[in-house]
Amino acid sequence: MTETRRRLITVSIMLATVIQVLDTTIANVALPHMQGSLGAGSDQISWVLTSYIVAAAIMTLPVGYLSQRYGRRKLFLWSITGFTLASMLCGQAGSLNEMILWRLVQGVFGAALVPLSQATLLDTYPPERHASAMSLWGVGVMLGPILGPTLGGWLTEYYSWRWVFYINLPLGILSLVGVYLYLPRGKTEKPRFDALGFGLLALAVGALQMLLDRGEQVHWFESLEIQLYAIAAALGLYLFVVHSMTSRSPFLSPGLFRDRNYVSGLAFIFVVGIILLATMALLPSYLQQWKGYPVVATGMILMPRGVGVMLAMLVVGRLLKYIDGRLLILVGMVLVSLSLWQMAGFNLQVGQRALVTTGVLQGFGLGMVFVPISTLAYATLPGHLRGEATALFSLSRNLGSSVGVSIVMAVLTRNLWINQQQLAERVQVPGGMLSGTPSAEQLMAVPQALVNEISRQAAEIAYVNDFQMLMWINLAAMPLVLLLTNPGREPQAA
Repeated sequence: MTETRRRLITVSIMLATVIQVLDTTIANVALPHMQGSLGAGSDQISWVLTSYIVAAAIMTLPVGYLSQRYGRRKLFLWSITGFTLASMLCGQAGSLNEMILWRLVQGVFGAALVPLSQATLLDTYPPERHASAMSLWGVGVMLGPILGPTLGGWLTEYYSWRWVFYINLPLGILSLVGVYLYLPRGKTEKPRFDALGFGLLALAVGALQMLLDRGEQVHWFESLEIQLYAIAAALGLYLFVVHSMTSRSPFLSPGLFRDRNYVSGLAFIFVVGIILLATMALLPSYLQQWKGYPVVATGMILMPRGVGVMLAMLVVGRLLKYIDGRLLILVGMVLVSLSLWQMAGFNLQVGQRALVTTGVLQGFGLGMVFVPISTLAYATLPGHLRGEATALFSLSRNLGSSVGVSIVMAVLTRNLWINQQQLAERVQVPGGMLSGTPSAEQLMAVPQALVNEISRQAAEIAYVNDFQMLMWINLAAMPLVLLLTNPGREPQAA
């Protein structure tokens, strides 16, 4: 394969990757505008996000089988076409039911794009260039969630929330043409499809995603809905494990879990998912609700985080030729921990410079972690398992993101309430404020001013607690690097 064709394939599949990961976060800031246009309540509009996330999580599972059965090129073409058409129909939706339906379709077709792009790059480039290939792939995967709210806010502010979906059309068409012209036809097989295994795992993953996405809105385990999701997830996972141990052709190849590097990579990418999207879930509300920044300004402050990610990935792809990837992972996790430690010192008077510098530092650290993990996870894995492996890798990252967002938002809400109660107990109204004969307006204004200030101080402490928690999660994951091996630097057996 010529170098020109490799580059054209890379551009084509990366366009598909970018539009898929963008759609996990780009619609978040447009929800209030959609709510008015579609006539939906605040609890109903969240299904626009939930439907997409759950559908994508479930349909990520059979990507390995589908790519073997129908060929990677054909699956790519189907997925890009379906995703692009569904994006157009989302933009034209006139009711909430239509929007949820087309978001489900968008999730179903978009699920294969990220794992297929990773597997295609690993097969397109020789092993000695896998680090560079994964750095390019990582730029698309990591920049999408970071730049999604910025782009979504800008499109919603200056055009319409419908352009959040219409923007996928030109990118999808370009990607479709490139894949059709340049991606070679691969071999197809007819492996046995373990329908029962897929059904049980889909039940577990779908129920877990519903639990994580709906928990905060219905007060977690106080709700019968969440209790049923938890039972379904636990039962589905248990039955899947039992079935996999007794089936002759299990849904997931046992060879995946015998590879130590790959299993360690799954654990690491889960943690990266937690840190990446959990921080991005906290900062917009912190900046807009408590610091009073408009949507566009919030997006501009968050954008440098993406610059840090991109710079790190472009640098690390070259450094991996000379430095052990495990060392780069450790350095990256130290930088992420340092940025979270700095963020744990934020208050509501924090300046824009501090917000930008911590964002760049954290983005650079995440970029340094992502590329070596994506390279080392597949370093010792047989090539025929890559289809399944990339699907499970993407699923682990997405589950980490969902778990991270759910944890930080639940802890934030709980700490906000606790802090308000504790601060209110210590507040005394100065007597001088009510001297003389206060008017009715004064009597009402003093308590409201106190309530507002108590809420501000409570929020400040709650956000600091969340950033500290993320820092400890990141530090606790660092010993996992000891489980990784670097085949390029390990002595070969005789």
